[in-house]
Amino acid sequence: MPPEPSAGQTLSAREAAALLGVKLPTLYAYVSRGLVRSTPAPRGRARRYRREDVERLAFRHRGGGRRIRSPLSWGEPLLETAITRLSPDGPVYRGHRLDDLVTEGLRFEAVAELLWSGGVPETDDAIEARWTALDLGVDAAAVARLIPDGATPMAALQVLVPALALADPGRYDPRREAVLPRARALIRRLAAGIGLPDAGRANDALQADSVAQAVAVSLGARSAHAVRAVETALVVCADHELNASTFAARVTASTRADVYACVGSALCALSGPLHGSVSEQVEALLIEIGRPERAEAVIHERLRRGEHIPGFGHPFYRQHGDPRARLLLDAAQPLGTRSRSARALAGLIEAAQAAQRPPPNLDVGLVAVTAPLGLRPGAAAGLFAVGRAAGWVAHALEQVETGHLLRPRARYAGPDAPGEEGMLA
Repeated sequence: MPPEPSAGQTLSAREAAALLGVKLPTLYAYVSRGLVRSTPAPRGRARRYRREDVERLAFRHRGGGRRIRSPLSWGEPLLETAITRLSPDGPVYRGHRLDDLVTEGLRFEAVAELLWSGGVPETDDAIEARWTALDLGVDAAAVARLIPDGATPMAALQVLVPALALADPGRYDPRREAVLPRARALIRRLAAGIGLPDAGRANDALQADSVAQAVAVSLGARSAHAVRAVETALVVCADHELNASTFAARVTASTRADVYACVGSALCALSGPLHGSVSEQVEALLIEIGRPERAEAVIHERLRRGEHIPGFGHPFYRQHGDPRARLLLDAAQPLGTRSRSARALAGLIEAAQAAQRPPPNLDVGLVAVTAPLGLRPGAAAGLFAVGRAAGWVAHALEQVETGHLLRPRARYAGPDAPGEEGMLA
């Protein structure tokens, strides 16, 4: 016989009815249909009602009788963090508004240090003394041979990170003072690694003076305007609270896995078509559009077929649009619109607005930076990965310091779940 539920696991009739938002007769009807289990109260004739059943039924009521999205899907806050706060005006890194950091021209390395420790190095010399990586950490040519021609920068990083882990036997040291130097070198190497399988370009990027310059060299864009736009993009991408890839990094960190494992698991999540590779869908859409005057027809044809228009709208920034996109579109203006892709993107944004689509989001903003430079497909997603690595490390460090394993419970809703049939009949 299963043990009797404790007092905390049951509710009185009035408590159960209030939680469900129904009258007592309706509660009793649910009980008679097996949707809510009841047990005798310790004294008197009253009965107690299983809190688990009541909460499950209330959860489904809130969905209007349908299976609704998990609370983990843009639901209630799940974890406490002191790293980034989301506001309608954009993310706030450790109390510093993103647009202020961009306006001030803060280097990406300084923003990463801010996310990791809450403080900013006082001088560029202090940054450069910490952020060094004399080589790729592995044989660049050997890694390049594992990456097929035409692979995206994101795919190259997914090969590089495990190789770097295997080459670092000291990676299991969990102390912050051991993790931070590895994190700095790792991000420098990610910036070089997006140039793979071109090993020569990756090695050249390691000689650059900053992460932004290394990214620009890796992607084949060396102009001063390109470096400034890349710097802005890295800062804009650095963190965005508990997005899917960051949550993956935190789950991995909670098991006490090393920093390479945290970044590697985050990369896998970022590569999905609902996360970091949305920018690749935007790039493909620009190829489909070709000439800017075709943008309106392409959008309407996609809508006619019931297809998604990637790169527009954001679940959090519903009212005024994604402020990160505005920052990136502004940063891209000095790059001009001479390239075919840049002109197609301008036409896409104009046509989307005319079709009353939501404003552009981060993914369109990233493509706005890479398209004028004529960079290879996947460059925007690679840029995203290098920038977001700063946030992955910050959240991994914070998760380790909480001292607990992330292991949420599942609410079972299979065929033998109580109340599965005729829930709201």
